[in-house]
Amino acid sequence: MHNEEKMAIKDNITVIAGRSIPKIDVETNTVIKHATTGKVYADEKEAEDDVSNPATSTKKEDIKRDVAIQVNKLPDIFGGSS
Repeated sequence: MHNEEKMAIKDNITVIAGRSIPKIDVETNTVIKHATTGKVYADEKEAEDDVSNPATSTKKEDIKRDVAIQVNKLPDIFGGSS
């Protein structure tokens, strides 16, 4: 593709096989916790503070994030005639 032929993509769409797919709204829930102790942190800052605290042995690698994504309805991205 030549420079003058670049295609602008908006943040709220995805292009699959040349077709624009609309943005879908999803609900997410992130749980941040210490992998060894199981301690659940209120937010990223609390986890970072635990890592930075010299009084704890917590390392960056000890922090894990579980992300749940709930999609109520997917758009019809594969529809159409074949």
